Amino acid sequence: MKTGKLRLLTMAVLVGLLVTVAHSQWVGPPDGPPAQSDKRVIFLASDFRNGGVVGVYRSFERAAKLLGWQVRALDGRGDADELRRITDLALEAAPDGVVLGGFGLAALGTPPALLQQRDIPVVGWHAGGQPGPTEWLFSNVTTDPLVVADMAADMVIGDEPIGVVIFNDSQFAIATTKAMRMAERVDACPHCKVLSIEDLAISRASAELDARVEQLQRRFGAAWTHTLAINDVYFDHMHLPLARLGRKDILLVSAGDGSSKALGRIHSGLSQQIATVAEPLGAHGWQLVDELNRAFAGQPPSGFVGQPLLITAQVLRESENISIELDTSHEEAYLRLWRPRVGR
Repeated sequence: MKTGKLRLLTMAVLVGLLVTVAHSQWVGPPDGPPAQSDKRVIFLASDFRNGGVVGVYRSFERAAKLLGWQVRALDGRGDADELRRITDLALEAAPDGVVLGGFGLAALGTPPALLQQRDIPVVGWHAGGQPGPTEWLFSNVTTDPLVVADMAADMVIGDEPIGVVIFNDSQFAIATTKAMRMAERVDACPHCKVLSIEDLAISRASAELDARVEQLQRRFGAAWTHTLAINDVYFDHMHLPLARLGRKDILLVSAGDGSSKALGRIHSGLSQQIATVAEPLGAHGWQLVDELNRAFAGQPPSGFVGQPLLITAQVLRESENISIELDTSHEEAYLRLWRPRVGR
């Protein structure tokens, strides 16, 4: 088998394995309204270069089409001006519902009151600092960012002195929530120190990480022992500059989202990234549909919050005997809720 195909197969196996492990204990909302059909929904993506956003959208699209909804996706490309432009396009289209995929209303400047004036329900994925409803969102679908941050920080805290650099993207509330919680957790350790919180947009990571890593090495030298980040994307681009500086000793842990690239690095056992906190992206996509369905039916949000999973090389090794078939327990749970109007 060619190397490229083998790599793709390995990634597919790992992703399947992750989903199976993450969802094996999944329990969805116990009840809800039947499927509300013939709806037009627009999914506004923060940036389709972000694997988490892509994973959630694919799952959302599949579930929405099972309900007979028309789905349109617009890509903000990681740019604030483009996010505002596509939001204006969504308003002009007057859909039945809107999904904010990976960004909050704060990124748009003034919250679009027209959404409320037109009675257009808005749900979000990673669209706020906490799961559940907000002033502007019917519901924000996410794992608890404080739990995610604690999982990541606890991976680097031990009995030895450490110096930690944290990478954040402050344009996203949920990212800042995670970054500040990780800093708080590290600071509570008597022999640990937060050296710096680096605010670097995920969309600029590929272009700017080389220079940022060199700056950090000049500032902190050997005191820099660990790096925490709010997303795996930073580590997609960090290994080479660290290697050039002879800093293969710095350990990396991500507080989201469990990308296929990150899983591959961790599974190899050869990477400086030793862990990622994965989210149930498939279940999140279906929950977005369920929350919109509840809004269309005039019912309150579900209140359901999925659980993240800390993925390490050991977890992947110990899971290799588990079936790599994609777990669909969340699909079965939601289809049972919607079944009066959904066929199989």
